[in-house]
Amino acid sequence: MEATTFDLASTYRVTPATAEQYRREGHILLRGVVSPEEIEYFRSLIIAFAEEVMHSHGSRVQLEDWTTLFTRVTNVWRRSEAIREFVFATRFARLAAQLMGVRAVRLYHDQVLLKDPGRSRTPWHKDHFYCPLATANIVKMSVALSDISRDMGPMVFVTGSHQGELFPEAPFSLNTQELFTQAIRSHKIPTVTHIMNAGDAVFHSGDILHSAMENISTRRRESISIVYYADTTLVRVPTDEHKIAGMKEFLPGLSAGDVAASDLNPLLYEAGE
Repeated sequence: MEATTFDLASTYRVTPATAEQYRREGHILLRGVVSPEEIEYFRSLIIAFAEEVMHSHGSRVQLEDWTTLFTRVTNVWRRSEAIREFVFATRFARLAAQLMGVRAVRLYHDQVLLKDPGRSRTPWHKDHFYCPLATANIVKMSVALSDISRDMGPMVFVTGSHQGELFPEAPFSLNTQELFTQAIRSHKIPTVTHIMNAGDAVFHSGDILHSAMENISTRRRESISIVYYADTTLVRVPTDEHKIAGMKEFLPGLSAGDVAASDLNPLLYEAGE
């Protein structure tokens, strides 16, 4: 398939103050990172592909009591050349590098996430727990494929929780949801919910505690996420089944101590290139 005429290498400008805010708070909402025309084109491709995978294989994420939280499809770029153009966009990777303050970034994986009406709240968690990368320079960009209102189950962030040790890494579960909620309340830590328009993007640190509210609307929340990390990052020792699974799926053929640069982790941006 031929590439589109969209200029996905164009620059979305961020100021030093914006980058500083991201590093201080651990998350930031950037408006209009993807244009209306780009969203209209790529959304149809992304949703059609995700629904095809869902119908043939199933991809629901559930809690220990079998409560369904959301549906996700990962590494779509490997199976669709058209969507690969979006995932590999220099515009997005450059933003990730600028916000983290690093020279170059690689792809960890992409993820289409759909939260249907009635789906339950996603418990508090930190993405880095599932990620066998020995660096704090991990950022996830989540792009709204359609408008996301407060009642559709948007993400909620515990501002500044990527710093300090109050919230340890742990898998999301009913137990950690209760423990972290109590800690947030007792320490009176502010939380932020980002309401998004289609094409807006939230960038958040792999080390920030976050959640997603229950979808009490009649509409499905639709987003695609791309996870980036700093080039030259090493693979850390996988200490649990979650990191072992992440290594096999997203860092195939690598071992602890290797540079995290498998065939599934292309370099997507390098300053000066």
